[in-house]
Amino acid sequence: MNGVSAMTVLSGNCLCGQVQVSVRGEALRVGICHCTDCRKESGSAFTFYGIWPAAQFEYSGETGEFRGRHFCTGCGSRLFSVDDEEAEIKLGILSEAPTPLVPRYELWIKRREPWLRPVEGAEQHEEDRR
Repeated sequence: MNGVSAMTVLSGNCLCGQVQVSVRGEALRVGICHCTDCRKESGSAFTFYGIWPAAQFEYSGETGEFRGRHFCTGCGSRLFSVDDEEAEIKLGILSEAPTPLVPRYELWIKRREPWLRPVEGAEQHEEDRR
């Protein structure tokens, strides 16, 4: 579904290497978000992320947190959000680049930069998924 098998482990880290992150198996969802929060949080035109069951996510190292979003206290890299059910990982932190994961949807396309083209084959949502 997402370019990885149920046995795959994807791992990555922050810029300074203090925080290590890994996820096992297939992502539940992979997307891109162009909303104002994601733009500001990422410092870019969008955020590329994957969501896994929380039980398939692990991390080590010291993180800070702002509104549920974890970042490295050493270098400030934005890393993940996690609750009891799901973990959302910023896919730019993965060690493998390019990643085998492909966005299946785009959110808040009404805020997408006009020079960015829609991801071919991905669902397009004006705002959040319904």
